[in-house]
Amino acid sequence: MSRKILIAGVGNIFLGDDGFGVEVARRLAGESLPAGVTVEDFGIRGVHLAYQLLDDYDALILVDAVAQRGAPGTLYVIEPDLDAVPLTSPADAHSLDPEVVLGMVKQLGGRIGCVRVIGCEAAEIVERIGLSEAVERAVPDAVRLIHRVLESLQDALQAQTSNQEGRHEPWEGSY
Repeated sequence: MSRKILIAGVGNIFLGDDGFGVEVARRLAGESLPAGVTVEDFGIRGVHLAYQLLDDYDALILVDAVAQRGAPGTLYVIEPDLDAVPLTSPADAHSLDPEVVLGMVKQLGGRIGCVRVIGCEAAEIVERIGLSEAVERAVPDAVRLIHRVLESLQDALQAQTSNQEGRHEPWEGSY
């Protein structure tokens, strides 16, 4: 059974490293992906992403620049606590903060089964087009990481489906 998974690249290409998610989505769009997997560059269109997520996706992989106080170019796999995401009305969603987008989906009555954020530590968020050297070097690694996370998500979703049918034990694993 094919599951619907959205890979969403987000960020502002006019703010240097904030364009990381957009660049990763661009590179992934040219690759062969499993059935049911969609890659899209949402840029700064947070409201559009929130409404897209109302289309019953089993999982979301959100790709974005992050500030986790690591070395520039460091990649992270973050699993947000969806129960802790506050409700957010569309009127408040003028930015593409992932928490705001997920809160909008919740407010609109949507459900996202599983969310992973693939984040890259930004070197600089400044007015310019183009990624810093450290973040640019991280893009191919991020593409490979997304393929691994995607495979793990698909395995977990399959195990969840099988478990609901009473045939297998729940999935336990790591990336």
